[in-house]
Amino acid sequence: MENKLTIDGEFKRAVPILDKIIEAGFEAYFVGGSVRDRLLNLEVNDVDIATSAHPYEIKQIFNRTVDVGIEHGTVLVLYNDDSYEITTFRTESTYKDFRRPDSVTFVRSLREDLKRRDFTMNAIAVDINGYVFDPYEGIKDLKAGIIRAVGNPHERFQEDALRMMRAVRFAAQLDFEIEKETQNSIKDNAALLQNIAVERIQIEFEKLLISQWRSKGLQAMIQSQLYMYCPDLANKKAALVSLISDNISFKNVESAWAFLLYKIDEYYPGTDFKPVRFLKKWKLSNKMIQDALTLFDGLKFRIKNEEINAWEIFNLGKESALEVEALMKHLGAETKHEEVLSVYNRLSIHKKDELDISGHDLMQRTSEKPGKWMSEAIEASLKAVVYNEINNEKEAIIQWLDKENKIPYQNDDK
Repeated sequence: MENKLTIDGEFKRAVPILDKIIEAGFEAYFVGGSVRDRLLNLEVNDVDIATSAHPYEIKQIFNRTVDVGIEHGTVLVLYNDDSYEITTFRTESTYKDFRRPDSVTFVRSLREDLKRRDFTMNAIAVDINGYVFDPYEGIKDLKAGIIRAVGNPHERFQEDALRMMRAVRFAAQLDFEIEKETQNSIKDNAALLQNIAVERIQIEFEKLLISQWRSKGLQAMIQSQLYMYCPDLANKKAALVSLISDNISFKNVESAWAFLLYKIDEYYPGTDFKPVRFLKKWKLSNKMIQDALTLFDGLKFRIKNEEINAWEIFNLGKESALEVEALMKHLGAETKHEEVLSVYNRLSIHKKDELDISGHDLMQRTSEKPGKWMSEAIEASLKAVVYNEINNEKEAIIQWLDKENKIPYQNDDK
């Protein structure tokens, strides 16, 4: 890990931005996560830029800008087909709400700006020629695989309590250890997490769950008691502990939530646990909730049923059905990926809208008003087609429904 970086990739694309700021008489540096990831030889998708220029000065330098957070010194610069967040060097006042500074003061000093950042590995700057400015020995900590707060960790977490969740998330993503004083400070300040918006906690927790070294992040989260102040996790330690395994990995966030639901349901039977309510407390989107519940229900069904069920596969869809099998492996159960694919491929239809009959068709045949009978008839038809009891043809379905007395008529003269 060198003290000089090769300016290539996303950094090279952004060089014209730094050039323009420097030509205008100001300082400009690459900072933050992009520098950290480049030093670790990880993929860099975008870069952040810090400058001595104030927001109004940046807006004078560039023609196309967006005030994305100008009150905190950030201006989005649109350049060619790219966009760059450029933030003025700043210092921050006290944080009465443990989330946002009461006031922000723009400064001309890079050292002062880096001093306010969360961890030493994120307090590294690189100039346009690749020279590294590292006043808080972030490179040393990167080499040692250590997450250390800049300066006094108590002050850093008092400023922004979400930094504690970021620490355990970085441990999970990077396979790093949290430095002892920093870890102890997280434990001492864990209760401050209650002041943070659930949506922000959710983002960090999800990143942790799907990280390669999730176990390390969860261990740090449990040891520091951070989990106690996450939505509805205070009394679910055993379920979290059960996820500490290097043999468990999740393809996506939905699978992680589904598996956590299963573990909570497994470890706390007979309690008033409501999966939907739990996920809503985490402020997940309706789609995420539905996707997680689908996998959760599918996993519970598979654990109770050894045979692959065509109706279950139809409702899950191919990708979700295969993901359920992947989760089965984490429970030490037999997996049947090939059988799932075989059953799926034999289905005559794969989506509900492929059924060759609609509610409108049923109304035309019966002159009945829409009602519960209609949804029940459609559902029965779907099952019959999925189980290959009838062909997916309108007349065949109508005849079957008639035979099974699934269609009401206004009179008995059918």
